[in-house]
This record gives sequence, structure tokens and C-alpha cells, in this order.
Amino acid sequence: MAKQISIPEEIVEFFQKPGGRSLMVKGGAGTGKTTFALQMLEELAEPDKSFYLSTRVSDDALYAQFPWLKEKEMRGRIIDSSRILLEALYKPSEEEETKVPPEEEQRLETAKEFLKSISQERGPPTKVDRTRLTVLLEQNRMPEIERIYARIEHVLPDKATLVIDSVEGITHKYGIEMEEFVMTIQKDLVENSNTNVVFVLEKPEAGGLEYLVDGLVTLSRGETDRKRVRHVTLEKLRATEIKQPYYLLTLRNGRFTSFTPYYPPPSQKEWNIQYDKENYYSTGIPDMDRLLGGGFRKGSYNVFEIADNVGSEEYNAVLIPVMLNFLKQERGIIAVLPGGEHPESFKKELTRYVSEELFNKYVRIADYFSATSPYPYVMPLAKTREEMIRTWRENELAIRGKENKPIIEYTGFDALEYIQGDAPAIKSLFSGVARIKVSKDIGIGLLKPGLKVTQEIINMADTYFKVLDIDRTPCIYGIKPRTIIYAIVADELLGTPNIKFVPIV
Repeated sequence: MAKQISIPEEIVEFFQKPGGRSLMVKGGAGTGKTTFALQMLEELAEPDKSFYLSTRVSDDALYAQFPWLKEKEMRGRIIDSSRILLEALYKPSEEEETKVPPEEEQRLETAKEFLKSISQERGPPTKVDRTRLTVLLEQNRMPEIERIYARIEHVLPDKATLVIDSVEGITHKYGIEMEEFVMTIQKDLVENSNTNVVFVLEKPEAGGLEYLVDGLVTLSRGETDRKRVRHVTLEKLRATEIKQPYYLLTLRNGRFTSFTPYYPPPSQKEWNIQYDKENYYSTGIPDMDRLLGGGFRKGSYNVFEIADNVGSEEYNAVLIPVMLNFLKQERGIIAVLPGGEHPESFKKELTRYVSEELFNKYVRIADYFSATSPYPYVMPLAKTREEMIRTWRENELAIRGKENKPIIEYTGFDALEYIQGDAPAIKSLFSGVARIKVSKDIGIGLLKPGLKVTQEIINMADTYFKVLDIDRTPCIYGIKPRTIIYAIVADELLGTPNIKFVPIV
């Protein structure tokens, strides 16, 4: 299962280390660089000690795209360079009016660095280093950068955070080399002025600037099964262990959300029933019920294809709520478990949230290799064909009860194909689907890679979902009906096995 987070944990750790840190964020258009930078500023920096320098869009455009910027004092952090440029040209700031001549300031800064080098203890800086900026200003005035230096100086000796969005916007405006500009900010602010700086590049390549900064992150988007997927790649984070180099991300509602593996402890509560709507059985997952217009239609056959990088814990995160919701309403389950799964482990998983008595009464698990079983929930089928059919029928009637309640027929087709062969397995499927439609039960089929019966099962399915793993995050999407990709995450409020689907957009 996965957990929603915002900024990847390694980046948070990277910026929390002592001293200044620089991070370069690159990626193509529309990959989420601005969203990432703004949210990082919101979550990792204090409002009165952080600044966002935008050369690409105006304040109003930012607020229109990201309404949440108006909250938590974010408005005060936005510094639109075109507005500041006009202010600097027509209304010089106090800092500019009392500015020391460049030659004198350079001599002072050189002396300051010498004193620092021979000092036994170097305390936090109280003035911004302008050594390299002074050289750049000899080529051209840069009012917004000068203003940023002055604002950061007011924050010292505390740590300030600065986002420059984008590097190309500044360097193109003033006709300076990107390498020269990045080096200036790196030396003056990051290394000598206790400032965290995020450089945003407009292009997907860093153009040889990587060696100048402490960290490098790439945002990208691509396709998985012709569906849009976004990724974060942690290329370099100096002095920080990168435990997970790739993160799945979504930009839903203008917020940057990534995902990390999460293994929640089992909830101590019993399962809370999700009640059915007319003509539907609830899946036990509210988000899936909404996708399907109410749940699984009565009398439907519903298939889950499992990608080869998905384990049982991940696909069971979707299937267990379905089973629990039926069991809690005293409805039966008859199962042919997928290969590698055992009746005892299936029981252990479900009886965390329903009673053992309920499980024993309403669950039957097929065992094609045993003629007898001491367990009431195991259905031994190593018999003649007539005996096997009779045993199946007797157990089915028992779990339906006198009220003839609906049941779930759950089939792992890898096990069925192995036991019966592909042709008999297809025949069993056809008869099972026909029976389910008449009885208004639910069929759930599990498909694993490499099965010969796959296409026939797809053709028979009323709903068809695929479960896959993207950047260590379990995901699901619908083929029947067609849906976008959703991350499968733990519902931290209700506790496991409750899950939510988070759209990947």
C-alpha cells in the first residue's frame, strides 16, 4: 500500500541540514516545476523568511492557477520580477540610495572573508555576501536580485529560503550566462549567507549546471498503458541518502502530491459496512463505488488483471474490502485462491476484521488436492467429478442459507488453469458467468501474466481493472469502464484495510 505525502522525504531531510543548500529543479513544460517550488516554499520555510522570485507569470496569474497561495501568508512571499523592476527603476529603495561604491564594497567583502578564514569559530552570518553579485552588477543592473539580497540580509542570522523561477528568465533578461548567475547565487547566498535556494529551469536538461548545485531533481511525465503518469527523480542530494530515487506524483487540485510505500498496522476495529445501492453491491471502497456508479452490478463478472511487478499484498488491498463487506452482511464467499495463497493466510487476513465464527460459516475455499479437511472453511475436491460437483453444490447451498443470499465467486485463474488446463478453465468460466448472471451473484476473477485464458476472460468481463506498480506505488485503472490511473493509498483516518483512490493527473 502507499501513503500520500507532498515533498519527498529525502528532499525535506536535505533542506533541514545545517547551512545553506541549493536544489536545481528541471523538467519539460507542464511537468509541475512551479507547483513543486511553491509547495516546497510553503511547507519547508517560514513565511517571513522565504521569497519566491517569478519571471514567468504575474502575481494574478499565480493566484488564479494556485488559489491556495492566498492562504498561510503565501502572498507576502511572492515577488514578481517585472513589478519589482519597475519599482526599482522609478522608486529606488533605501538600500540602493545608500549603496556603497562597488570597488569599496568588494574590498570590504574581501577583508570580511579573510577575517572569517582566520577566525577560530565562525558564527552564523549577519550580512549577505555580495562578492560575486558586485562583479555581475558591473555588466548590468539587476534590481530584483539586489532587492532579494537586501531582504535576505534582514533575515540573517536565521536561514532564508529563495525560489528563483526561472533561471533562464533572469539570465535572458540581463544578457548574462546561466553558469555565471548560478555560481553567483551559490557562492554569495548558499555557501556564505546561510540561504536555501531552489533554481527552477524551464528546460528538461540542466545544460552542464549540475555540478554547481548541491541537489538535482527532475520532474517528468510519460505514459503507462497510454495513460498520463508523472514522476519525480532524485538525481543528486549532497550528503543525503536517497532511499527511493523515483516517486510517482500527481498535481491534483494544483497541489504537489507524491507517494511512498506504507505498511500500516492492522486496525483493531471491525469492518464498517458500506451499504448497497439499488441494483449494485458495494465494493466496500467508496471511491471504487463512485467509479462504477454504485459498485458491482448484481449478476456481473468483474476482473482484475495483475501486473507482474505487483505482489499479493498490493492486489489484496483492493480485494479484501470487497470480501469483508460481503461477509459482514452474512453473505458467502466461495473461492479458488490464486497460486501462492493459502486458506490459512486468507482466513487470518479476513478474521482481523470479522469474527472467526462468521468466517467459518460463510467462507468456502476450494482444495483440489485433498479428499478431506479438518477445517470447516476448506472444501476438499480431490474426488470423482460427480462427487466434486456434489461437494461444491452442498457447500454453496450452506453459505447461501435459507434466505438464498447472494455470494461472491472468487477465482484465481492461474490456479484454475494449472489444475484444469486452459480449455476446461475456459469452459468453467463460461458456465460460471452464466450462473452468476442468473443468480445475481458477483463473480471476481484474478488474472496474472502469461495465462492462456486471458482474452476469453476479458471478453466475458463486465468490469475490467488493471493493478500495477509505478515507482513503488500500487495503482489501479479501469479498462471497462475506462478511467485514469489512481494510486491506491491507505485511509489513515479509518485505518487499514480501508483504502482510497487518488487520481494521477
